[in-house]
Order: sequence, then C-alpha cells, then structure tokens
Amino acid sequence: MERKIKVGVVGCGGICKGTYMDNMVNKFEVIDVIACADKIESHAKWMEDHYPGVKAMSVEELMNNPEVQVVVNLTYPESHVEISKMAFEHGKHVYCEKMMAPTFKDAKMLYDLAAEKGLMFTTAPDTFLGAWEQSARKYLDDGIIGRPITVHAQVSRHYNPESPFFDTKPKHFFFPLHYGGGFPFDLGGYYLHEMINLFGSIKRVAGFGGNLFPERTFENPKHPKYKQQFIVDTPTTLLAALEFENGVLGTLNISSDTSTSHFFNVGGTDGYLTLGDPNMFGDKLIVTRCGADPGDVKLPAFMLRAQDPNDDDVQQLGEWVPEQSVQLPLLHGFYESSRGVGLADMCYALLNNRRPRAHCDIGLHACEVIDAIQECCRTGKVYEMTTRCERPAPIRPSAYSQTCQEATLDD
Repeated sequence: MERKIKVGVVGCGGICKGTYMDNMVNKFEVIDVIACADKIESHAKWMEDHYPGVKAMSVEELMNNPEVQVVVNLTYPESHVEISKMAFEHGKHVYCEKMMAPTFKDAKMLYDLAAEKGLMFTTAPDTFLGAWEQSARKYLDDGIIGRPITVHAQVSRHYNPESPFFDTKPKHFFFPLHYGGGFPFDLGGYYLHEMINLFGSIKRVAGFGGNLFPERTFENPKHPKYKQQFIVDTPTTLLAALEFENGVLGTLNISSDTSTSHFFNVGGTDGYLTLGDPNMFGDKLIVTRCGADPGDVKLPAFMLRAQDPNDDDVQQLGEWVPEQSVQLPLLHGFYESSRGVGLADMCYALLNNRRPRAHCDIGLHACEVIDAIQECCRTGKVYEMTTRCERPAPIRPSAYSQTCQEATLDD
C-alpha cells in the first residue's frame, strides 16, 4: 500500500534550500518530493543536483505533471496568490508558506477556490505543531494555571536596510519590508497561529499603528543607492487588543521599527505560563504559581494558592508559600527544526481522510486579524471578525525518538 504523497515545490530560494527541502526529503517519510521549479532556473537545478529523485522543471511543467498531488508554495509573499491559484486550477492540493495572501480579500478568494475545487489547502506557519507549542496546549487544557484569562504577545525586530546588497540581488530580497511580507505578516502569523492553537477563534479586534515612517533611506555606503530614499508599502508597527470567542482577552504588539525583543505569556486564575518563541519548535515553558516548587515546605492544598502573607489568618495557619517558577518538560516531538511538519500532517490527512491541522481556515482567520488591525487604524472602530476557524486537533504526547516522531501525525 502506497503511504507517500508526491509533492512538487515552487520556489527554491533561501527558505527551501536552508530548511524545507532537507526536511521534506530526509525527515518525513510520508513526503515524496518529485519536482521543483523556480523562476531562477539555477536554483531549481541546484535542488535537482543535491537531492536524488527531485527533477527541476518549469512552473508550467510542474503544474501539468499528473504525478504531482500537492504543490508546496515557497515563493515570495507577493507570488503566493498567483502560484496557489494556478495550482488549484490544475487540480493540485496546496501547502503555502506564510501568509497565504498579502490581503484578506485575496486570501478569501483562494479559500473559496480550494473549496469549490474540492482541494485541500493548508498554510504555514506550522510551528504551532512543534514540541513546546503542543506541550503548552496540553498543560493549559489540563488546567495547570487554572482558567486562562489573558494572553499577551510582543515581538520586535530592527528591520532597516543596512545590508550592502539590500534588495539588489534575489538572494538579498528583503521581503519583510514588502507588502504581504511585512513584519506583521512575517512574524505576526506565528503568534496568531499559536494563539488560535491555544484558544480558538477571535471574535473582535481593536488596534492602532500602521506604517509609522514609510520613507526610508539606504543606509550602507556600499549600496549603489546609498542615501537615496525609498517607500516601504507595508504596515511595520501594529498594536492590537483581541477578544477570543472563549472569553480570553489578548494583546498583540508587533514591530519592525524598534530594537529586538520578545514576550509571550498566558495569565490564569491560578498562575501564569511563560511561552516560548513560536518561530521555534523547541523552547522553554515556565509555569509560575504558588507552590510550583515547594521544596521541603509541607502545607495543606488550600495553602498552595497565592495569598497575602500579611493576612492575619494566613500567618496563624502557617508559613506562606510565595509564587515560584518551574521549567516544564516538553511532552511532544518535533523539538528540533521541523519546518514542513504541517505538510507532513497534510499528507497523512490525505491518506487517512481527515482534516489537516494546518487547515487554511486558520490562515484565513489570521489574515483577517492583520487586515482587521489595519482597518481599526483607519476607522478608529472595533472590528467584528467575519471568519472563524476550527481549533486544530492536538497532537498526542509521545516519548518517541526523532525518527519516530512522525508516527503521531498518522492518526
């Protein structure tokens, strides 16, 4: 019985060469990469030369190849719509790198087209299937911090054109300052997909920001356009308040205009959980709650809740145990670099006739959130979401070796 899905890759640039192709060919047994294409022919040829069984061809040849079942769209964000639409029109399932489209309108068009054609459509980021992300979900679902009340995410990077080759050559094409690849799309998607993994759909959005200074200057003296100005046509700093359907309230602050920083946590009735970087598969999880690490202190269960140490009743009952922090063990696989795990899950979904975990309704919902924040910036009004998504099924915990972790997707 054939247990592989034949895949064709469009876009053989940095993300493909650096991570995706090696994982697709060598890490996941269910994926059979048979074709690749790139507008720069030498990029596709490099893949053919380094990965036996992968044949370089034009985009048109790949789309017309009857063996290719799934098209993996690893092109630049501006090309996502064109390539995904072409694949659907050729009867191919699609896995698309983040985000699925530069605009919510285009994302909805692709979503509707896939449904009309009866084709499976999945999207990155797929890091929410990683070890710390899935472990965080299990810990929260099991009540480690009681009832979740708030979630807060903040991430920033300093994205300015300091490279001597900034946007002059394909390998230095700096998509985070281009529309559809801007920072809210580039890294914001990771946080949104993980929030959806933890809490489900978002009901309402309020937001501020946008493109705070669209006119930028080439700053490196070695650049041929040194001191010349250019326009950044993408939002670079957004701040949002999010209301989830389940009642959790959240904030999301994403900026490529400030120095690098990162913060992500969930507050609950009995403590809070410090989350990792959703751009990474394996990271630390830290729980902070009263009695998390009591040591030799032995107290009744009701004393293991945060209480005021100056309260007379507490002093009479015994020693007060303050809130303490403990790093939690990761309970799931995919703790090493595992980009493409969403594609592997999709392939098993095709084989087992089930819903893929990286379903496009999550990508569409995330696209609308980014669009909603920008709409709030323009109107000053709270935005009511028009889409909702199904919270993806969790991956079961396991103690499998790296080579066997894939078995948890075969459900």
